[in-house]
Amino acid sequence: MYTGLQHAHSYLAYLVLLGVAIAFLAALAGLFGGKTFTDQNRKMGLLGLIPTHLQWVIGLILYFVSPLGMSNASGAAMKDATSRLYFLEHPLMMVIAVILITIGYSKAKRQIGSTQGFKTMAIFYGLGLLLILSRIPWNAWPGN
Repeated sequence: MYTGLQHAHSYLAYLVLLGVAIAFLAALAGLFGGKTFTDQNRKMGLLGLIPTHLQWVIGLILYFVSPLGMSNASGAAMKDATSRLYFLEHPLMMVIAVILITIGYSKAKRQIGSTQGFKTMAIFYGLGLLLILSRIPWNAWPGN
C-alpha cells in the first residue's frame, strides 16, 4: 500500500502542477484581456483545485505512514536538510499552498460577472503555485 501511495503522490504531482498552472495562466489571460469572469472561468479553476486536494489527501496519509514523515519526528531530523524537507518544509508549504488555492477558488466563484474573479484567482493560484514549486523534492521525482 505504501509503495502505491508513494507512486500515486509522485505522479499526481504532474497533474497538480499542470492544473494549477493552466488555471493561473487562464486567470492572467482573463485579467489582462479585460474579460468578465464567467462560470466557465470558475470551472477552469477546478482544474487546479481538484487535483490539489486529492494530492493533499494522499500526502497526508503518506505523512503518517512514511519513514520520512511523522515517524521521523526527532531533533536529528531538523539538522539534516533532506529529513527537514520531508518532515517539515514540504508538508507545511503544501498545506499553505492548498489553503491559498482553496481560498482563491472560493472567493473567485463569488465574483462571477466581474473582472475581479480573474485577479483573485491569479493572486491566490500564483502564490500557491510558487509555494508548491519551492518545496517539491525535485531529486526524488520519477525519472531523476
